[in-house]
Amino acid sequence: MVRRGIELELMSRSLGFAALALLTLVPLLLLIAAVDPGSGLGAGQWLVRVLGVSESSRGPITELFGNPAEALRRTTAFGIAALAVFGLSFGSTLKTGYEKAWGLAPAKWRSAWRHVLWLAVLIGFLILSIKITTPTGNTAEQTWSGAGELVLSLLFFWWSQRFLLNQRVLWRALLPSSVATALGLLGLHIFSILVFSPLLASNAVTYGPFGTVLVLQSWLVGVGFVVYGGAMLGRAFHEHQVRRRTIRERR
Repeated sequence: MVRRGIELELMSRSLGFAALALLTLVPLLLLIAAVDPGSGLGAGQWLVRVLGVSESSRGPITELFGNPAEALRRTTAFGIAALAVFGLSFGSTLKTGYEKAWGLAPAKWRSAWRHVLWLAVLIGFLILSIKITTPTGNTAEQTWSGAGELVLSLLFFWWSQRFLLNQRVLWRALLPSSVATALGLLGLHIFSILVFSPLLASNAVTYGPFGTVLVLQSWLVGVGFVVYGGAMLGRAFHEHQVRRRTIRERR
């Protein structure tokens, strides 16, 4: 019964994570690409890389988001304000999920400034993750690129938990959950290559742009499940280590 409750909690929070991620990441990447065309951070290009889609599946994604150069002309003050609201809500949702995973009370409203700084670091994380990605090259370069992305993801989620939880959990306690999250995202990337890539091509033909959005939303739900599930696994591992240490001390 407890396991069923945990699964429902994970799925519910993953759905909320996916909805806010779609409303935050895609407009943010389009805006960055419009300001800095050489960044390679167009929403279509970024999703192609993180999903690991094949050549036949890239067309539906790039067509869905269009030309990044047109994003700046279409951007309005209302759009930027909406992006800021969704971005801050995204950070707040992630913080709440981490608090639930670690069994902590909600932080006071005075810690809301952390969502602003976290959003700024998220932008830097996205830029770095694309810069170290090698879309073409030999196997050795791709291996080093993948290792760099794995380490960068580990550091980002390690810091994110510590920062959003208002330093209420020790660094060493957060490390296992960060490792689990980074490895889970790597597994999701492999799953995307095997499942989401062909699914994108078939759904684009059957359902058009709606099919592409549906696959993208499903992938984001998987990301949310990995992020929150990694935090829960980290807490379980930490509590197990504490119990073992307590037993040794009693002996």
